[in-house]
Amino acid sequence: MNNPKFRVFKSTANGQYYYHLQSKNGEKILSGEGYTTKQSCLNGIAAVRVNAPYDMRYERRNGFSNYTFNLKAANGEVIGRSENYTTLTARENGIEAVKRDAPTAPIEDLT
Repeated sequence: MNNPKFRVFKSTANGQYYYHLQSKNGEKILSGEGYTTKQSCLNGIAAVRVNAPYDMRYERRNGFSNYTFNLKAANGEVIGRSENYTTLTARENGIEAVKRDAPTAPIEDLT
């Protein structure tokens, strides 16, 4: 995969809609919560696009060999969660990829 994109899908387990942001290399770098409607999921993606460029919107979390981040909206609500990273550098690279890719990534609807 050469282009980053949001992938929207519906879970067969609970019927909710989710998104993943995939980077240029195809790795999943951000995931959204479950939404009851596709429109709510698309609104979540819109919120990610607006907030992604701002470093202050990223909550960095550190654990033993486990580094993650949450992307938050201006009201403090978590709108995206990262995958687990084994190093600080890898996590920071993930944040930079979200900042770079999310604002313009197209949406692939898998529903």
